[in-house]
Amino acid sequence: MKFKNIVIGVAAAAAICVTTAHAADSEDMVMEKMLRGLYPSTQITSVRKTEIGGLFEVDMGKNIGYTNSEGRLFIFGHIFDMKTQQDLTVQRLDELNVVSFAELPLKDAIKTARGDGSRILAVFSDPDCPYCKKLEQELLGLDNVTIYTFLFPLDGLHPDASNKAKFIWCSADKSAAWRDYMLHAKVPATNKSCDNPIDRNVQLGQKLNFNGTPTLVAADGRVMPGAAPIEQIEKWLAGKGGN
Repeated sequence: MKFKNIVIGVAAAAAICVTTAHAADSEDMVMEKMLRGLYPSTQITSVRKTEIGGLFEVDMGKNIGYTNSEGRLFIFGHIFDMKTQQDLTVQRLDELNVVSFAELPLKDAIKTARGDGSRILAVFSDPDCPYCKKLEQELLGLDNVTIYTFLFPLDGLHPDASNKAKFIWCSADKSAAWRDYMLHAKVPATNKSCDNPIDRNVQLGQKLNFNGTPTLVAADGRVMPGAAPIEQIEKWLAGKGGN
């Protein structure tokens, strides 16, 4: 008799959990539908309730905002778990910003290999970006790595960057031309034109929501924006954070 009561109790508890989960899912979906109706021009990809009462996380492409149940007031910032000392917003952004490395068109990148080349890294870089030049200095310290550099000129900031990117790509030794320009300010010897991927790279970066340079992509799809010191890059490549 007691065993039967236990089984019934477990079943009831499981039913409550399932019902609660469905209720939460339903609430999220209702909220998502409402927000899409309120803001039809905004790309709302998902909505979910946070652990803060009455506050919903709104995923908009690769950006995050928080709103109340009316969907009128929005907060753009970070939520921290002070007990675990974790930035919950950054964790979620990392999930949203993962890139499918296998789908990157590596033929459109400059390949540089050092050591056994076992560690794989892609970098979206602008030849006239000072932070990109700073990053190149740091990347010199990486060994056993294969770096795919996507020339990603931001002409709005650096009007001559596209031309320089094309000259670098059209050089006989692309990797050497890139290194010489970024580390030694040596302009490529050639000024000839050739079939190049520069426009495709710009479109790719925009599609991936890369708004600045440099932007690094690890083999598992994690993204790290900005120039970082070698120690931070090493940790990040090993999957130990570093952002």
